[in-house]
Amino acid sequence: MIRKHSATLHGHRTSFSLEEPFFEELNRIAAHREISLARLIAEIDDNRAEGSNLSSALRVYVLAWVKKPDGADASL
Repeated sequence: MIRKHSATLHGHRTSFSLEEPFFEELNRIAAHREISLARLIAEIDDNRAEGSNLSSALRVYVLAWVKKPDGADASL
């Protein structure tokens, strides 16, 4: 089920829609990297392709993270 979430990125509120498994994995990634979820989302937002939406960028990041070899950073 897709759920709407919101976050503050660089001082402004934004919202995104994600399926619960993607949102849960983002939380795990943030914990693994020892950063806040908001910081992780801001990093992904800052590095997403022009014209892409945040929800898609978050899903692609999660996919890259789960497919990466151990110890490698997911590309942003």
